Amino acid sequence: MTPVRISDAIRDVAFAPRLELPEALDKYYAPGFTHNSDGRTRDREEFAQMCAGIRSQVAEGEVTVLEELYDGSQYAERHRYKMTLTDGTVVHREMYFFATLAEDGRFQQVYETGFDVD
Repeated sequence: MTPVRISDAIRDVAFAPRLELPEALDKYYAPGFTHNSDGRTRDREEFAQMCAGIRSQVAEGEVTVLEELYDGSQYAERHRYKMTLTDGTVVHREMYFFATLAEDGRFQQVYETGFDVD
């Protein structure tokens, strides 16, 4: 099992896509994946739709890992990202990301929350 990193997933899914979206999602997210962000839970299909919307709006982006920890099938990362949308809006956030990894190392369940950075 080679575990995935959320910073790599963000780059491949939204900031610097090299793969088609379904292929990128399959690379990082296990079947049955659930995503919880600030109390809203999405199943894998709803998450895929959210990613497609984000991908279509991002002109460029970068992510910087501040802290990262693996403990067996548990994973945590604190990172900052800055993205520029196609309309010129700049979004700069710090995120706290907690996940359970599936046996194959992909994300099975994710919880995240964050805040805007000036």
